[in-house]
Amino acid sequence: MKKKERIILGIDPGTTIMGFGLIQVVGKQMKFIQLNELNLKKYDDHYLKLKLIFERTIELIESHHPDEIAIEAPFFGKNVQSMLKLGRAQGVAMAAGLSRQIPITEYLPKKIKMAITGNGNASKEQVAKMLQSLLNLKTLPKNLDATDGLAAAVCHFYNSGKITVGKNYSGWESFVKQNKDKID
Repeated sequence: MKKKERIILGIDPGTTIMGFGLIQVVGKQMKFIQLNELNLKKYDDHYLKLKLIFERTIELIESHHPDEIAIEAPFFGKNVQSMLKLGRAQGVAMAAGLSRQIPITEYLPKKIKMAITGNGNASKEQVAKMLQSLLNLKTLPKNLDATDGLAAAVCHFYNSGKITVGKNYSGWESFVKQNKDKID
């Protein structure tokens, strides 16, 4: 039996800005808790940025006790270095959740946009405005990375109970089982 009340942490990983948002789900209703960002622009050391992403994710877990984490999957761009950095940022955020036994689901950016606006090619601004309307947010943040994190949480809420929701990991064992091709 599913819990009647749960908290979903949504994360938009990045090595410049990590956006995140939290919603509470009671029955079939979602309620806004928080959205914010971790600004990493002032740090030059990539490894320090990864450490800070991990620590901030752990802080969010310890203070809000999310039942599930929804994370935006890196999109495939032309710049391999950017992809690698983004993948590392996503990996440390996932590792933080997995270290606390929290199930994680990845969503492609198009799937998140589609869930929020009905258009997989929507702009960040369109996604933010729709979230503002859905969750009765008084103001939107200057940077829209925070709303992207919140969008991942809302997308997960909309996809809960559906058979296919993306890649799902409930812990290290399930991650290893689903990624045998990545392990020597």
